[in-house]
Amino acid sequence: MIRKLASGHYRLYSCKVDPKTGRRGNLGTFDSRAQAEHHEREVQYFKRHG
Repeated sequence: MIRKLASGHYRLYSCKVDPKTGRRGNLGTFDSRAQAEHHEREVQYFKRHG
């Protein structure tokens, strides 16, 4: 899940909520949405091929 921050950056969050913190894990912060979407695809790949 990608969200736009107040600073204008984009942050990639995990889909699942961490039971310890009650929040979604931060998977990276990026300058552009395209960079965040690219990294999201990389994360999905390694979830299945790692």
